[in-house]
Amino acid sequence: MEHIAALLLIVGCSNNLSRCEELPAPATIFESMDECTGELPQELRAHAGQWPRVVARCLEVDPAMEEEDAELTWDVQHDGTLVASIGPTNVVVAAGDRAHGDVASQQ
Repeated sequence: MEHIAALLLIVGCSNNLSRCEELPAPATIFESMDECTGELPQELRAHAGQWPRVVARCLEVDPAMEEEDAELTWDVQHDGTLVASIGPTNVVVAAGDRAHGDVASQQ
């Protein structure tokens, strides 16, 4: 079984960076960081012209998270830098009390 070591994130933005969205890539997960960074220039060229500004980066994936739910968060800063991270999802589960109704309901 292969493991995921890196993820390729590609984002297209307007000229002033006020609107950005993730762009699809043929392969988004890689078995090594080197493999991902090797694909980066080719993917930037492939997406050129789809948006006025295209930024991309490879993110290291912790192998311990491979079996867990993970959340990708990203932001393009005012200088065009793509800041991104992969971490555990912050899921809050509320349990209901059958005698008093659902915890989320108003009384």
